[in-house]
Amino acid sequence: MEEHHAYLGLMLELARDGEDRFDVVHNNSLHYLPVAMASALRVPVITTLHTPPTPGLESAIQTDDECPVTFTAVSRFTAFSWRPTVRAARVVRNGVDTDFWTPGPGGGDLVWSGRMVPEKAPHLAILAARAAGVPLLLAGPIADRRYFQETVEPLLGEGATYVGHLTRRQLAALLGTAAAVLVTPEWDEPYGLVVAEALACGTPVCGFDRGALAEILEPAHGLLAPPGDVQALATLIPRVMSLDRRDARRRAVGFCSLDRMADAYTSLYEEVTR
Repeated sequence: MEEHHAYLGLMLELARDGEDRFDVVHNNSLHYLPVAMASALRVPVITTLHTPPTPGLESAIQTDDECPVTFTAVSRFTAFSWRPTVRAARVVRNGVDTDFWTPGPGGGDLVWSGRMVPEKAPHLAILAARAAGVPLLLAGPIADRRYFQETVEPLLGEGATYVGHLTRRQLAALLGTAAAVLVTPEWDEPYGLVVAEALACGTPVCGFDRGALAEILEPAHGLLAPPGDVQALATLIPRVMSLDRRDARRRAVGFCSLDRMADAYTSLYEEVTR
């Protein structure tokens, strides 16, 4: 209820005097009220779809016969998953700051980074790295402690090391020294920010073909195994470790950089405010 009232208060404030303060409202939240109340605002509203469809947001979109919101999606995959409700969502992929995520020398261990939760499946990364005979470092917050203690922790050792929840700067340094980054989702990734960060650090990626990962990766800088196939992933690891790090960096700068994302949104803001 606190969250509901916070969004309600914000939208009422924007309806009251938003036109005097803003040219456009860009909604990146997952809450339904900014969409349901968009018609009360006198400025254009853009909503970015970051996740698979959720019942509350789908219902909000269908409140009006013609929803007065311009939608973007973080990938083609995400746009397609929303298509039954949002017929046209412009794809603007998430960007990473390529001045912060900079190339490193590579040549070190494998790295897995992200939240320690079942849908990210770091335990499968451990199994694949072990099968390939290459040490693995895992970094990220323990968001699901029970999962970590029961599934991940028993697999540590024998070349698999949890290095903790790192700062962004520490993580960038770690990614830059990795021989390759493993990405092992057991859900359909709406985008895959870890992939973009790794590529920006010049590090090729080896992962499962889930969600939008295939949109970001090309064979020159990353390879994908069938979803959940640990042995297939392990087989790909040596090949990925030999890929040219310069190709990985070029892909990040040209395809998923912060500058590219900013340019796309600047163009969209100009379009909706004409």
